[in-house]
Amino acid sequence: MKLTVAIQMDHVSTIDIEGDSTFVLGMEAQRRGYAVWHYTPPELIFLDRKVLARAQPMKLRREKGNHFTLGEAETIDLSTFDVVLLRQDPPFDMSYITTTHLLEHIHPRTLVVNDPASVRNAPEKLFVTHFDNVMPPTLISADPRAIRAFWKEHKEIILKPLFGNGGAGVFRVRPDDENFNSLLEMFSQRSREPVIAQRYLPAVRQGDKRIILIDGKAVGVINRVPAEGEARSNMHVGGVAVKDVLTKRDKELCEIIGPELARRGLLFVGIDVIGDYITEINVTSPTGIWEIRRFDGTDIASLIWNAIEAKVRERR
Repeated sequence: MKLTVAIQMDHVSTIDIEGDSTFVLGMEAQRRGYAVWHYTPPELIFLDRKVLARAQPMKLRREKGNHFTLGEAETIDLSTFDVVLLRQDPPFDMSYITTTHLLEHIHPRTLVVNDPASVRNAPEKLFVTHFDNVMPPTLISADPRAIRAFWKEHKEIILKPLFGNGGAGVFRVRPDDENFNSLLEMFSQRSREPVIAQRYLPAVRQGDKRIILIDGKAVGVINRVPAEGEARSNMHVGGVAVKDVLTKRDKELCEIIGPELARRGLLFVGIDVIGDYITEINVTSPTGIWEIRRFDGTDIASLIWNAIEAKVRERR
């Protein structure tokens, strides 16, 4: 198929071509001969019930420091495109949410991946609460008394912003930690949002797995091992990606959530698994596909575009 594709993303000049999944998806789209356009969230326009974007045709190259060329900017009607990839990074704030409302006007006639209404209704740390037997003990609250009681019950917990990303603001709180009150003050001053607290999982020392699902089916996995003295496994804070395989429990977790992901139009999803538990279901801008390809040769980008082509055929 020859598709017309618009990618809503952070500016292409800012991405790391060594690990950015949007770059890999764009390269595969280009290899297939699709027409690929680039625009950033501020360039999205709603005018007289039309969803437009100030966009530029984009060419990509795997050349560090010279990885893209953008053509002349044009105002395009996104309803005339086959596919829009919703790929800007969080934070999942009102700006992000607004883009989902606008893109909802063109989906599914123009296939938006992932479904914008489902993205809006499935924040990473909240969506997982809808499934039985998949989460570690978890509390979501802004009530200091409830958070303190949870800490005292579980002795050692992780505290993090409910709508944070990339490991920012994640704290491991040990028993009798003298910083506990200061942390609660910091969170309350930062935002009116609740925080999320989870029982600390010692299994994180063996890694935090990223499992990729396409249309509800697990297709690849890597493990991210935290650096010495670090509770977070995110690679930009020192975590190291290593080759891994799906365990029986990993497959079970994917089978529990997979049908609902497919039903909601969440075609490209990354879940985070520590030990026996899912800690997050990433639907906004999942990553990890380049690392999986590097370790075991699985071409996740190709599988994603195969699934997208199948969805476009269904709609035609």
